[in-house]
Amino acid sequence: MARTIAKDHGEKRSQILKSAAKIFADQGFDRASMSQLATECGISKANIYHYYDSKHALLYDLLDNYLSTLRDRICAIPLTGCSPEDALRETVLQTLLAYQGADDEHRVQSSGLSALPEDQQSTLRAYQRDMVQHMSNILARCAPAQFDGHPARLRATTMSVFGMLNWFYMWNPGADEDERRDYATLVSDLTLKGISGF
Repeated sequence: MARTIAKDHGEKRSQILKSAAKIFADQGFDRASMSQLATECGISKANIYHYYDSKHALLYDLLDNYLSTLRDRICAIPLTGCSPEDALRETVLQTLLAYQGADDEHRVQSSGLSALPEDQQSTLRAYQRDMVQHMSNILARCAPAQFDGHPARLRATTMSVFGMLNWFYMWNPGADEDERRDYATLVSDLTLKGISGF
């Protein structure tokens, strides 16, 4: 007889993933243990194994859930009718807002992805590529004269924008929404105008 799924299955899974993000971010994936995770979750190690049969399975689900949700949110921003500049501003803002409350997941993405098998890494990197391509398309529209025929310059600019966004948590941990909105304006102004343009 098949085991029925508990009513709070999704809630417990989310709790495990959030706790795993904290433990993996603080301890590093290799050093983190399922016992530490059980303590952080306030449940038994056996209960965690009910959801995940290994630490690697847990890591993959954590990153797959985080990156696919992030990709879907950013790439689905309604930009129809926006000028290229407004599209950039909205995408930068929504990216920073999507990162809010996910510092641990973001750190695990940076440090833990390489611990997974290549096929799983490929899936996760595809989510990242979708977001990079989305931003790149917007930047290309903002300055076609600068980027037409210069794919390396466009890629460098795109990755520079993500660099400003991705490392924000390092110098402003726990930034609230207002701080993120202010920083989004700064990043957009720097990208569109340079430091002498605002």
